[in-house]
Amino acid sequence: RSLAQGGAQGGIGGTTNYNGRELVGIIEAWERGDLETAREKQNFSQAVINVICNYRGNIVGGKRIMKLIGLDLGQNRVPFRNMTDEEEASMKRELEQIGFFERCNRF
Repeated sequence: RSLAQGGAQGGIGGTTNYNGRELVGIIEAWERGDLETAREKQNFSQAVINVICNYRGNIVGGKRIMKLIGLDLGQNRVPFRNMTDEEEASMKRELEQIGFFERCNRF
């Protein structure tokens, strides 16, 4: 919010491949002056980031999210460890708890 209010023109997002609809929604709501919706979408986007941070961040967790939504990008390369099946199941449960799969991009 502070950056947009201060005149920021954009940003670099690491979650746009799977959370792009929500991120675009933040901008659209902001441009309409709908700060409540922009704030809700920003809070949701932060909740997604909070989940993937529990699973070694966007490179590991984000890649597995892509698989979960229909685009399998294969295994990670060294030095990144692959997520175990148990970790994937746990991350999926956390994402389900925040309603991610109803709001994410689809492939």
